[in-house]
Amino acid sequence: MAPRRPAELYRAPFPLYTVRLHPRRPLAITAGGGGAAKTGIRNGVHFLRLEQIGGQLSASLLHCHDTETRATMTMALAGDVIAAGQDNSCHILRFSLQEPEGPGTAGKDGGGAQGVRRRRGPGGAAPGPTQGRAHEVRVESLQRVRTDFSPDALQKAVRFSADGALLATGGADGFLRLWEFPSMKKTLEFRAHDGEIEDIALGPDNKVVTAGRDFQCCVWQQDQLVTGLRWHENLPGIPDKAYRYQACRFGAVEGSAGALRLYTVQVPHKRERRPPPCYLTKWDGKSFLPLLTRPCGSEVVSCLSISDSGTFLGLGTVTGSVAIHIAFSLQRLYYVKEAHGIVVTDVAFVPESRPGRELLGGHEAALLSVAVDSRCKVHLLPTRRSLPVWLLLLLCAGLIVATILLLQLAFPGFL
Repeated sequence: MAPRRPAELYRAPFPLYTVRLHPRRPLAITAGGGGAAKTGIRNGVHFLRLEQIGGQLSASLLHCHDTETRATMTMALAGDVIAAGQDNSCHILRFSLQEPEGPGTAGKDGGGAQGVRRRRGPGGAAPGPTQGRAHEVRVESLQRVRTDFSPDALQKAVRFSADGALLATGGADGFLRLWEFPSMKKTLEFRAHDGEIEDIALGPDNKVVTAGRDFQCCVWQQDQLVTGLRWHENLPGIPDKAYRYQACRFGAVEGSAGALRLYTVQVPHKRERRPPPCYLTKWDGKSFLPLLTRPCGSEVVSCLSISDSGTFLGLGTVTGSVAIHIAFSLQRLYYVKEAHGIVVTDVAFVPESRPGRELLGGHEAALLSVAVDSRCKVHLLPTRRSLPVWLLLLLCAGLIVATILLLQLAFPGFL
């Protein structure tokens, strides 16, 4: 059975580069921009309320925060605080969301319309806006720190630690920088890669994993190298510089409290007429030894996300496709070719908190994807059918009884 085509939740007036979902609120935050200084297309951070309407997941535009000439390329979320990577800097924003006290109308907001609801129609189409109850979103700019100093400076990765006390940034100059939060005092700065840092993952015991364009994926303890990952050491025939690391993420281990796995994506360094496959690798979260590696298709992977429970991995590609893999086996469970018309820039799972589960509407998981085509789409994973344990036990008992009866018929006096 082919997967259902993803529905369009929202279309922004500019290319979208990142999306995050609030863990305790039915709220999605998307951001991007079109280079306002050159193109005149506004840049901004958009706040979307998610809800179930008529059995379908729908998004309502609550607030547009104007970022002037700065497009947000990367984003991390810790509670009600956003760390937004804009050009060579990290901008710290705090937002507050107030529930309406009564029937509302469209809010007065220079950046956009509050209370304007974009409901998903059949096939993901968005009919004309309808008026809903207005929510007031207030955004406060707290701090701005420069995080990249290369000639073509760009912050490419930003992550909060699990407790929100530490922020890590990396970019085009190859330096890893760690910041205390909320003071934004720089506590560490060193060159982690010879070239751009593509991704950062903050793990247990204050370890930091960085993926760079220099073919390296490194585990750091402060500024000391703990180990360099070698995903292909058990795969003969793959040269050292045939692949580079594109993404790295820590994820929980389903059914094992406190345990973590590291997941990485490897993509071909050079594009060929007959493209080689990309690879997913699962690593032990303590020893950083590879546990499993599997190919994940020939489309170049652009982004990676992991569900809260560590059950699923979400992938986006440069050709607009979206896939969901089972974390345990790395097998592909869901795939939609060219779900977007162009490169998928970010994917994020709906949280598995109580508000998140209410949004799933009976589905096992939901993945949001954003792309340069300005669209935010939702990919719903139907609940996999499984037999209850008592029925499995009953079937096993019946099979044993049937086997004994057959043996008795074939060999009289067997019992």
